[in-house]
Amino acid sequence: MARGAGQQTRSETVHDRIRADILGGELRPGQRLKFPELSERYGVSTGAVREALLRLTARNLVSSEAHHGFRVTEVTSRGLADLTDTRAEIESLALRRAVEQGDLTWQGQVLAAHHTFERTPMGDPEHPSEDWSVAHADFHTTLLAGCPNPRLRDLAASLRDEAELYRRWSRPPPGPGEPGDDLAAHDDHRDLLDAVLARDAGRADAVLRRLIGMTATMVLDTGPDG
Repeated sequence: MARGAGQQTRSETVHDRIRADILGGELRPGQRLKFPELSERYGVSTGAVREALLRLTARNLVSSEAHHGFRVTEVTSRGLADLTDTRAEIESLALRRAVEQGDLTWQGQVLAAHHTFERTPMGDPEHPSEDWSVAHADFHTTLLAGCPNPRLRDLAASLRDEAELYRRWSRPPPGPGEPGDDLAAHDDHRDLLDAVLARDAGRADAVLRRLIGMTATMVLDTGPDG
């Protein structure tokens, strides 16, 4: 029993480390993920690596093909368009349910998460600080935490993970305008907060869709300096 628990802990640890390396750009889109190399890199068994990669495949950060093994998910213009469309539908549905059914404790948590996000310096708009990115992600995660359907929340979280992968390998579009969902103006997030606190599901839906839609303007950049 203890051995099984230890194996599970190791698998969760390597899952978190591989996920962080993918979202942080250490492992590039399309890069092959070989068991021996990953086992040595993270100091775990190939079994723990396999389990972690299977979990990451379910979250669309890793892809698997018969006879070709595992790779970091490719980022493509078509993939970005499909992801943006899917996120708009799924996250909006989860947010509507959160606004309609979330309790006062949840509203307080949303307010606190927004407070942290709003007061965290972004740094370079093209490459926001790690603290800003974490605060931004936490605000959106907290928004959807009021949805009572755990499967819907998990699906939304998976889509946001994939969106983070695209953000890492994208840059703002040329010319004036918002540079993308993660770089949207604080005013948009304040509008979203106000709609949630007012229990205005329709307005919250509209603001969230606008924020998500900004990702469609991002320019993919997977070059060596990306």
